[in-house]
Amino acid sequence: MGFLSLVIIFLLCISMANSDHLKQNKTILQCLTDHSIASPSISSVTFFPTDPSFTSTLQSYIRNLRFTSTTTPKPLFIVVPSHVSHILASIICCKTHGLEMRIRSGGHDYDGLSYVSKAPFMILDLFNLRSVSVDNGTAWVESGATLGELFYAISQKSKTHGFPAGVCPTVGVGGHFSGGGYGNMMRKFGLSVDNVIDAKLVDVNGNVLDRESMGEDLFWAIKGGGGASFGIIISWKIKLVSVPEIVTVFKIEKTLEQGVTGIFHKWQYIADKIDPNLFVRVVLLPVNKKHLQSIKAKFIGLFLGNGQELISLMNETFPELGLSFDQCIEMSWIESILFWSNYPKGTSLDVLLDRQPQQEKYLKKKSDYVQEPISKENLEGIWNKMIELKRPALTLNPYGGKMSEISEFETPFPHRAGNIYKIQYSVTWKDDGVEASDRSLDQIRKLYDYMTPYVSKSPRSSYLNYRDVDIGINENGNASYSEGVIWGRKYFKGNFQRLVQVKSKVDPGNFFRYEQSIPCLGSWKSITAE
Repeated sequence: MGFLSLVIIFLLCISMANSDHLKQNKTILQCLTDHSIASPSISSVTFFPTDPSFTSTLQSYIRNLRFTSTTTPKPLFIVVPSHVSHILASIICCKTHGLEMRIRSGGHDYDGLSYVSKAPFMILDLFNLRSVSVDNGTAWVESGATLGELFYAISQKSKTHGFPAGVCPTVGVGGHFSGGGYGNMMRKFGLSVDNVIDAKLVDVNGNVLDRESMGEDLFWAIKGGGGASFGIIISWKIKLVSVPEIVTVFKIEKTLEQGVTGIFHKWQYIADKIDPNLFVRVVLLPVNKKHLQSIKAKFIGLFLGNGQELISLMNETFPELGLSFDQCIEMSWIESILFWSNYPKGTSLDVLLDRQPQQEKYLKKKSDYVQEPISKENLEGIWNKMIELKRPALTLNPYGGKMSEISEFETPFPHRAGNIYKIQYSVTWKDDGVEASDRSLDQIRKLYDYMTPYVSKSPRSSYLNYRDVDIGINENGNASYSEGVIWGRKYFKGNFQRLVQVKSKVDPGNFFRYEQSIPCLGSWKSITAE
């Protein structure tokens, strides 16, 4: 067979494949149209790979560059609903065509589970559903809104209200709330979900449910159990919290040479016990320069009060840090959101409406909980390990206060009393390619392994919103209990069984599934019967 004949056969194969894809696209679009009655039509918010806007729509909410490569699995199509009937049609047509549905709000899912699957799948991207309505101390916020949009809307209505949620403005409300949602006011007011009072959800049968009609079990499950296991959460009703007109922030950096070991050692003993109006985060970074190998610690604080009150409190409880009045910055609560996002003082609040982060990175995150202070000797071992590995950083968030007062069974999020602080492990890199990725992943996993003696045990706990597939996934795609319980106990501890029971009731066919979705009771029974 000659070269020309091979070329002709190759082109024919491509043509036939393209023809098959076009037929499939047409069939799916017809299905979506048949089951949606909304205006604008669902065809105007549906994107296939043949559409010019497909790639930009797919990539616009990918916050981890690891999942932008040509080898990353792509969806068969994307629906960006602007009406609830678009959601109903998407569920029906995914069932009809045997497709998985991935649900995305802000795209900050660290391991990409909201927009990547090995099975044939589509993406339901909620970014069109982002209205925020603030009224009399409460707010309804749609899942596609960002935290920045929520904070901005609150600030336009009140100078003395806020909401306890994360400090990254581009995070989507849907994923943040359904995984628990914490921020720098959690010691005073608890998690985001501790202040959720209602929600609207589309279930597997296309019913639109609120708290009353979904029942307290399902309402409990979506407040920290990961909404994408149970349905599609359209919106949340939240109770706003009272904040003073003036709050105080600070940022102090210390190195090993400036006694950071002793300062951090003391922080472990007071961070979860001081006044709940004060939250002091610590970020630990390795310093690797030709003339210096060290550790730098950033102590970043928010105090719900004025500077004089803060200085008095710090002098009494944490004088080792050496905070002075001229290091305190007084501002409004909404301005403190900008400070924690590293915007210069005086930046317009309008930046909270920007839905794109200031920069995108290749990244990997992991998490742990510390329940006993780490000794100075062991801290020095950790410093040496961080310097040796060169890249991974640690962000440490104190607990205590309101977090210790709420029962671990109140919501699926169980990490309450008994935890001094949470660790976020983080590694970022700029270079594309397998080698750079493997090197960085190896670094963060080695640091995580090194920390084993110093963190929670039985189970070694993790935070759902710091999604981490290293701790286990549902390999078989059916979310079996035997696989799910491995990672499920790390995220949910004793609440995992109740989540399984709720899942089995509301989605017995396991339509809403992904690598770390809650399994159904049927798979549990089949395991225990063997």
